[in-house]
Amino acid sequence: MPEARTSNRAARLKRAAAPASPSAEAPSQGAPRPHRSHAEHEAVGKALRDSVPRDAHAACKKPADRVDPIAFLQASDAERLPELVPIRWGRMLASPFAFYRGSAGLMAADLARTPSPGLRVQACGDCHMMNFGGFATPERSVIFDINDFDETLPAPFEWDVKRLAASFVLAARSLGLSDARGRDAAEAAARSYRKRLREFAEMHPTEVWYSRLTAEDVIEGLPKNRRKMVSDRIEKALDRSGSEMDFPKLGQVVGGQPGIRDAPPLIFHPELARAPTFKGVVDTLLAEYRETLAEDRRVLLDRFKPVDAAIKVVGIGSVGRRCWILLMMSTSNEPLFLQFKEAAASVLEPFAGASAYPHHGQRVVMGQRLMQPTSDIFLGWVTSPNGVHFYVRQLRDAKIKPLVETFDAEMLEIYAKATGAVLARAHAKAGGVSQISGYLGSGDDFDRAIGRFALAYADQAERDHAALKAAVRKGKVRVMQEA
Repeated sequence: MPEARTSNRAARLKRAAAPASPSAEAPSQGAPRPHRSHAEHEAVGKALRDSVPRDAHAACKKPADRVDPIAFLQASDAERLPELVPIRWGRMLASPFAFYRGSAGLMAADLARTPSPGLRVQACGDCHMMNFGGFATPERSVIFDINDFDETLPAPFEWDVKRLAASFVLAARSLGLSDARGRDAAEAAARSYRKRLREFAEMHPTEVWYSRLTAEDVIEGLPKNRRKMVSDRIEKALDRSGSEMDFPKLGQVVGGQPGIRDAPPLIFHPELARAPTFKGVVDTLLAEYRETLAEDRRVLLDRFKPVDAAIKVVGIGSVGRRCWILLMMSTSNEPLFLQFKEAAASVLEPFAGASAYPHHGQRVVMGQRLMQPTSDIFLGWVTSPNGVHFYVRQLRDAKIKPLVETFDAEMLEIYAKATGAVLARAHAKAGGVSQISGYLGSGDDFDRAIGRFALAYADQAERDHAALKAAVRKGKVRVMQEA
């Protein structure tokens, strides 16, 4: 009876759209998991297909009561430095892809209303393609991985996959590529994620923990005509890595005293930084931050003393959040730049639950350490005297951003496969992915569903960007566009 099958399927989709409950295998940041075999966990995941079919992940219908996208995003403006808010909106106005990058919270609200089997992982939370790239490890090799964890939180695994996939469709459109090419890249990311996750689920836990995608791995997977260019960029980044290379761009010496060069509105010293009491505040913050580091890192930090601090505007979604850069100098006048970046509540929290950590800087640090193969040696956290949470890291260390503007369809798909594989490893590092592997299976149902979702959500992002343009024209949103 076709009618009966249709009715049952509608009922399953309705159940699938209900809020996800944590799975027995989800990361719980403290509680031990039940000791089941890999095969038993896979069977549990496979059974979830009955209630949430894998093709249900294609669902992306705008609900009648969807929030106004601009009002939703403006709600966080009150928490930001008011003089920087127009820069944030100006950057989001640049293109639908730029809008998408700055609206992780809006997408989280939309994802919370999509079908979910309730299988949770330590999620990135803002998993778009530009939040991946190369960076130097403490051993001075270069790996390719996720590099932004401001929104990290335990959440349904597919939220990261969907945000990543939709970013490839928007990137394809920005490059003038067809939607078919964008969908191919989105599906490639999902397929790579599914296949690699299955491999990780079957690995010895320590193999997963030490697994990484090196620069050499990336170069080998490139077309021959691209290899030298990427190899040269990596060598250049390593040669110019470290604060000693940042100092000529960010620093200056006046009257024999090193300091940070003002470049308003993107780098500036607020009045607070010029107050006589500011040095004492910095010393107190450094002492408290130092306690979050391992003993050996404390010894290294102690070889430097603070000399200047300023606000530096970074990113798109982060613009307006307090982001300080601190210049420190060693006794032999070698610089070290640390970044103190404000850590607010994850945009996932209203939909995935509160963090287990009372400090949002600690939430970011712990999530990053859990998801990355290796993390910055100065990663830590601290609370300012007025109660603002910060996490701390080196300002930059041989970071290599993807030159997406140079991509053709082939490169976009290669990059998609790399990001999918890296995301699978990040989710698998905390364990608990056998159920996800069982749910996804060996077929391409999930991949194709994600491709359809990515196209539909890219359309939604374009409509939201159009709403921003209309709000700017009507004077409802003030923007500052940079040269």
